[in-house]
Amino acid sequence: MPTENTGTVDVRRDGDVAVVTLRREQKRNALSTHMEAALLAALGSPEVKSSRAVVITGGDSVFSAGADVTELREMTPEAIAEYYRTSGSVYEALAALPQPTVSAITGYCLGGGLELALATDIRVADPAAVFGFPEIGIGILPSSGGVTRITRIAGAGRARDLVLRGRRFDHTDAERWGVVSEIAPPAEHVKQALSIAHELAAYSPLALSITKQVLDVSADAPHHASLLLEQLAYSALNKTTP
Repeated sequence: MPTENTGTVDVRRDGDVAVVTLRREQKRNALSTHMEAALLAALGSPEVKSSRAVVITGGDSVFSAGADVTELREMTPEAIAEYYRTSGSVYEALAALPQPTVSAITGYCLGGGLELALATDIRVADPAAVFGFPEIGIGILPSSGGVTRITRIAGAGRARDLVLRGRRFDHTDAERWGVVSEIAPPAEHVKQALSIAHELAAYSPLALSITKQVLDVSADAPHHASLLLEQLAYSALNKTTP
């Protein structure tokens, strides 16, 4: 049975928006394999599947202080490969949701927590948010999409600085570097994220889903291929009902 130590993931609906909340406050929402599996199950729940937008939050005081790396230290390479196929696949599952996703961030958003936030489409933080990839300090690296996504979002030079030095940065730098889209007033990160999610939920689900896919592919595609994809997507959506 889940306990306060192992953590849980709550899912509730706010109209058309699904709100997914990490609940492991005693451990600053550290992402153990148990928590990752619970989050993976939450993303596949009827509440999320039938929603038109999703908000991911860690609650009022912290987003997530990172992955619970003590578990992985004991794993063989074979076990780690299996981990990435199972509970460790949650980061890509979040990124692949057809609905737009918004993360609501306060307090620590470190390591795996930052990787989780980067897997969402839009990130909102309040002034208490603290970001960083501390993995280098314990001899590892971000490995759940963190290196890839921070490079695409902040650029190769900034990504090298943040990942190789493992230094923390605040909400001001996060906004300046594109890591977050908006800064909420103190303690209003969830409220602001919900406002954005409801705005997105009012748009065509099909248009949002296809546009998300075009945005994802365009990050790696040559210019002509990206342009063609835009035109084909437009053609497909042009006769659909908004």
